[in-house]
Amino acid sequence: MPAPHCDCHHHHSRSESGYDRAFAVGVVLNVGFVAVEVVYGVAANSLALLSDAAHNLSDVLGLLLAWAAVWLSRRRSSERRTYGYGRSTILASLVNAVVLLIGVGGIAWEAVRRLGEPHPVAQDTVMWVAALGIVVNTATAAMFMADREHDINLRGAFLHMAADAAVSLGVVVAAAAIGWTGWLWLDPAVSLAIVVVIALGTCGMFRDSLDLAMDAVPAGIDSRQVEAFLASLPGVDAIHDLHIWPLSTTSVALTAHLVVPCAATDDEFLGQAAAALHQRFGIDHATIQVETGDGDCRLTHVHRI
Repeated sequence: MPAPHCDCHHHHSRSESGYDRAFAVGVVLNVGFVAVEVVYGVAANSLALLSDAAHNLSDVLGLLLAWAAVWLSRRRSSERRTYGYGRSTILASLVNAVVLLIGVGGIAWEAVRRLGEPHPVAQDTVMWVAALGIVVNTATAAMFMADREHDINLRGAFLHMAADAAVSLGVVVAAAAIGWTGWLWLDPAVSLAIVVVIALGTCGMFRDSLDLAMDAVPAGIDSRQVEAFLASLPGVDAIHDLHIWPLSTTSVALTAHLVVPCAATDDEFLGQAAAALHQRFGIDHATIQVETGDGDCRLTHVHRI
């Protein structure tokens, strides 16, 4: 008789229209602000404004990519893509990180060049435009605040917008300092500070996205605790071929072979195990194979954690 098998999964509830509205408003606000920064950055001869505009433009791209990935993740699975399109959210995070790292490299290059040749800056214009940036970025960040703990894509959007608001505050302070001291080098210095802030956050996002893309156990899940929980189930003598990996930025899968020599297993046993994995560890797509141990499973001694 074939071994009992369970493929039980749950889906996170989400307000699709709420996500769409947040992304749409965020994109429109940031596109408009980028246009304002470019116009006044050129007029005021401010590299700080232009560098912040470039970063905000990359944020628009990031919002669009994240939005597209969320839309794709809603599509049903197919015969060819049996897990659906949820992995697009991971790829979107990875692409966003790479684009940001390339962008900050260009900003850093120009800022270093300007440190040797500082240019006059219309500090009043810079202050007012950057102050507008604080409002725009804070409003955009607020739209992703509630869901930032459940989705790395939304958390990334929130952190980017929150960081942009802080950077805009730094530009305001630098412009005021230039007006007070006359130190023109403060403008490219602020640009370099912007680069450091963006790079630090982006490196973390790149690392996390790369881990997800390489099927690493998602952050926040202790594989040893999962193994211990499965071993504690009634009648379980051994566990092998245990795998935990992300299906998307919000969905986690698990497969495991449980050796249960004597205890009778049924749908209730498997259903309770899957429900507990979801409740305790956030694993919403559990596939469990139960074996009696009479035969020698060829996966017993491979792929162990």
